[in-house]
Amino acid sequence: MSKPNLDDSRIFPQLDPDGMLQRIRELPFQCRQAWQAAAGFSLPAGHRAVDKVVVLGMGGSAIGGDLLRSLVSAEAKLPVFIQRDYGLPAFVDERTLVIASSYSGNTEEILSSFEEALKVSCPKLAVTTGGKLKKIAVRENIPVFVVDYKAQPRAALGFSFLPLLAFFTRLGFITDKSADVAETAQVLARQLTKLDEKVPEARNPAKQLARKLSGKLTVVYGAGILAEVAHRWKTQINENSKAWAFYEVFPELNHNATVGYEFPRELADKLRVVLLRCPALHPRIRRRYQVTAELLTRAGIRYEYADSEGESHLCQMMSLVLFGDLVSYYLALLYRVDPSPVKVIAYLKEQLAKE
Repeated sequence: MSKPNLDDSRIFPQLDPDGMLQRIRELPFQCRQAWQAAAGFSLPAGHRAVDKVVVLGMGGSAIGGDLLRSLVSAEAKLPVFIQRDYGLPAFVDERTLVIASSYSGNTEEILSSFEEALKVSCPKLAVTTGGKLKKIAVRENIPVFVVDYKAQPRAALGFSFLPLLAFFTRLGFITDKSADVAETAQVLARQLTKLDEKVPEARNPAKQLARKLSGKLTVVYGAGILAEVAHRWKTQINENSKAWAFYEVFPELNHNATVGYEFPRELADKLRVVLLRCPALHPRIRRRYQVTAELLTRAGIRYEYADSEGESHLCQMMSLVLFGDLVSYYLALLYRVDPSPVKVIAYLKEQLAKE
């Protein structure tokens, strides 16, 4: 079967009836709106008196915590831990800020962890659209940042990431990022003029990369502030494109993954590696990118570079997030699948609910 023509405007309403593309287009708006809403949200003074933060999240609701940790690790004096599981880490105590992030408010693992957190006399915060999480938080007099945006959880990234960043700023954990948010929203809007569906494939890098990844197993490489951006690319290709994808992180991948390029030899032509780059990367990491590209070429594995835009670290991260979201969207169309539904996840939840 021939691949769809990504320049044919008719395929978008046909293959995207729920409007995933519009949600992706709204990322600049999400960033501005979420930042402004969080700036006016009331935070108890006691939330400052902590020495560590645990973000409870799964899937699209957890990636905001991942990006936060990557972005603030070089500045914040307290560690950020992302809990993707039932229960709580044993180190959670009275000086731990526990933030429960669940878009639906009904994520089973998060509710389990949050119930455990209620047993600890520690500062708590919830980020959700509603559901059981909101009810529990209101009952326990815990602050709830209510997200007023309808989308698939993964398509509401601005509302899972920017509020956390705003809270870190207001609690004094990091310096003010208002200028960085403004730059990010502006750059993302400018990116869309080059990457949206109206731009022909001949001049559209996102469409071009999706075409190269079609029919291939994608492996995304990132480093530093782009480590979790690579993670985001992987999950977006999984969920939007309904396709296999993996991610690896420098410099660790140079201590194991590069050794595995040799076998099975028949996989080489089925693989595509995408290397995410930005100016913020350590010079030695940039050199590792170059040598790793040489090793991929020797192994007969093709690769592509994806470069960030903007000056601030936040903008460099989010510009590659947007690029990856669009690549995964166009890849879904090339596979002739609706990017919005995640039927296998719904099936899994149904089966678990029976028990």
